[in-house]
Amino acid sequence: MAVGVPLWLTSTLAKQTLCCEGILGGTHDVRLRSLIKFFQRYYTSSGKYPVAFKDAALQPSLVIVYFGGNDSMGPHSSGLGPHVPLPEYIANMRKIATHLQSLSEKTRIIFLSCPPVNEAKVRGNTSKIFSELVRTNELCQNYSEACIKLCQEMGVKVVDLFTALQKRDDWMDACFTDGIHLSAEGSKIVAREILKVIKEADWEPSLHWKSMLTEFPEDSQYDLVAADGETTLNPSEWTYYWENQWD
Repeated sequence: MAVGVPLWLTSTLAKQTLCCEGILGGTHDVRLRSLIKFFQRYYTSSGKYPVAFKDAALQPSLVIVYFGGNDSMGPHSSGLGPHVPLPEYIANMRKIATHLQSLSEKTRIIFLSCPPVNEAKVRGNTSKIFSELVRTNELCQNYSEACIKLCQEMGVKVVDLFTALQKRDDWMDACFTDGIHLSAEGSKIVAREILKVIKEADWEPSLHWKSMLTEFPEDSQYDLVAADGETTLNPSEWTYYWENQWD
C-alpha cells in the first residue's frame, strides 16, 4: 500500500517491536499459498531465524492484513491479470482470517478494507508498458463493503479505508501520489484509523500504546544528560509527541 503506514506505526508503537512484511499482488491462489507459507513461520527481529509459528515462544500480539487494491481491478479481456472475482476474494480473505485465528488466542487481527482511487490520475499516470488498467471506485467500494461484512461476520476488527480516506474534501489529490499509492497524508490517515481501532478495542491486555510496557526501559549513561549535569534522562517513556500527534 505505502511504506508510510508502517513508519507512522513504528513511531507510535516504539515501545514494542514492529515487523512489516509485504507480498506483492492480491489474494489469488499463487499469492494465497505464499501468504499461508509466511504465516506458518515467525521471524525474529533479525529476520534470520525462522521458527514454527504455532510453536514459537513469542507470538505476535497484533497482525494487520491488507488486500483488495489489486484484487478489485477490473478483469482483463484476455483473462490474465491480478483481478480476483468478488466471491473468490471473499473466500480467500475468509481463509486468511480463519488461518490467523487458528494460530494463537493471544494474536489480535485487524483487516484493512479496499481504499478508493483517484480514477483520473490513474488513467493519466498509467505507463505505456501496461495494457489498460481498470480501476474504478465502484469496484473498490464493492470489495471494501465485502471485506467489512466478512469481518463483522467473523468477529475481526476492520478499518473502512474506503470511507476514511474520503473524509477530506481534497482526498483525491492529498491522499495519493499516483492515484493508487498513498501519500504521506494518506498514510497518516490510515495509521490514525488503525490506532483508533486499537485504542477502542476491548482486548485484554490492551494494545494501546499508553497501556504497553516499554520493551527496553533501562536507564543508560548514554542517554541525554540532564540539566544538573550529573544524571541522564531516559527518553523511553516520553510520550508528549505521540499524545500531540495521535490523541
